[in-house]
Amino acid sequence: MINSQRLLKPVAILLSLFMTLGFLTACAPVLIGGAATTTAVVAVDRRTTGEQVEDKSIQLKGSSEARKILDEEPGRVNVSSYAGRVLLTGDVPSEDDRNKIVEHVSQIDKVVQVIDRLRVGEPTEMGVRSNDTWITTKALSNLINTKGVPTRTMNVTTERGVVYLQGRVTAEEGERAAKVVSGVPGVNEVVKLFEDIRLDDLKEDGSIKEDFAEKSQGKTSEPAPRVEPEAIPVQ
Repeated sequence: MINSQRLLKPVAILLSLFMTLGFLTACAPVLIGGAATTTAVVAVDRRTTGEQVEDKSIQLKGSSEARKILDEEPGRVNVSSYAGRVLLTGDVPSEDDRNKIVEHVSQIDKVVQVIDRLRVGEPTEMGVRSNDTWITTKALSNLINTKGVPTRTMNVTTERGVVYLQGRVTAEEGERAAKVVSGVPGVNEVVKLFEDIRLDDLKEDGSIKEDFAEKSQGKTSEPAPRVEPEAIPVQ
């Protein structure tokens, strides 16, 4: 049974990737000396068109900054941005590299917050990274097939069995999404990095209202709100 499961898992990964290809967008991983962590965008988006463009720009610039800092050192940095809240995951050789990457990414235009989950140490083994890819794909598939979860407005990133969820959701939606993902085999922990919203923050078509987006980006007299990571242990 164990051997058959090992043989079927790669097949499941490929089938799931083909099935969900239309829902995936690039999240600008940096790859130096190894494969990158998979981040998937679960496919109306509750970011404005401007925010979506800015997030892609942040990811590209963040990847470039990390690449310059690591140079030829072995490292692996994944940059996932949602409404200017940037999640950094992966492996870096030293604490100095980690601090430099966080500092440089935080200075990129339109970045509201940097959530540093970089690990100092040797690059994560290929087997672990492959399993992370499978977890991300499976989590994405389960979210898409779950009623009451706004799948098109979430980023899903897996790093060493820890799944990070980014997006704009109500408290109920966030709880439901975390519960669904925690049920995926191999998940060690689910970390919610959500911007909390209310239903009246949304337009009739499900997209976000402009006044919420302006507050989110710090374009009003109040500072931009920060997301507070909430870890959900898997039973």
